[in-house]
Amino acid sequence: MRFGYFLSCEEYSPTEIVEQAVAAEKAGFEALWISDHYHPWNDEQGNSPFVWGMIGALSQATSLPITTAVTCPTVRIHPAVIAQAAATAAVQTGGRFTLGVGTGEALNEHVLGDVWPSADVRLEMLEEAVDLIRELWKGEEVTWDGKHYETDTARIYTRPDQAPPIYVSAFGPKALDLAARIGDGFINTAPDADAVSTFKDKSGGKPAQGGVKVAWAETEDEGIDHAHRLWATAGLPGELAQVLPSPHHFEQASQLVTRDATADSIVAGPDIDKHIAQLQEYVDAGYDEVYVANMGPNYLAMIETYGRDALPQLR
Repeated sequence: MRFGYFLSCEEYSPTEIVEQAVAAEKAGFEALWISDHYHPWNDEQGNSPFVWGMIGALSQATSLPITTAVTCPTVRIHPAVIAQAAATAAVQTGGRFTLGVGTGEALNEHVLGDVWPSADVRLEMLEEAVDLIRELWKGEEVTWDGKHYETDTARIYTRPDQAPPIYVSAFGPKALDLAARIGDGFINTAPDADAVSTFKDKSGGKPAQGGVKVAWAETEDEGIDHAHRLWATAGLPGELAQVLPSPHHFEQASQLVTRDATADSIVAGPDIDKHIAQLQEYVDAGYDEVYVANMGPNYLAMIETYGRDALPQLR
């Protein structure tokens, strides 16, 4: 069982992200997740540094493995470019890089004016993108004439000795089937034992990573306030997170999410037993790795306390 720290590019500046990663390694976290966004979910979060620049910085600041959670290699950035970026990241980290991929959100992928495809088409695009990425990682010239993508004598020269694993994020049965078929692992953000079990059964026991957010603060109320101010968008139901196109739309929709609803959905405040119990839900669900992010300004206190009190108990 491995416990990692989740770096939220939507909420923190490049300097803060590196600060968190260094503190997480010192505290005993064993790996890093990092989000890949063009926009934050809302203006209050206020950040969105380029993930590939951040991975380069992190590779020099820490020795922890890094997974993108997750990159969408289908619309905003062509999979041939993602293949090059991920190969470079794997070299920079000495082979400690995992490419986490998913079908993405309109929030990030519509910015070049592309039509946002239906869910079924996005899954189809993701499968072709992963095939193309793996082909390019072989190091030969690739001329590709697919349904969704083309390349003309493309070749990646800077490559790691071994191609990075590709983990696939999945929500829903169709995506889960795809993840089990094409992924080297599974990514999810809920303590969903059924999804983990289904993935492992269909994939032959491949690993699963889970992620969760908490709001560390001196009091529970303060933590809830931070979470609701910054991440009320996480409480939106159904497919809204995949189809709303801008932070302003998320802000409008999240007005329907009450503070009480946020309070019911998160762990906030300083009660370490509650934090441990939440992570234990992910352990019990069958995940092989669990990544935890902090919401709000108290990330250093959260990282230090987890390292001292939570991680030893969980291990």
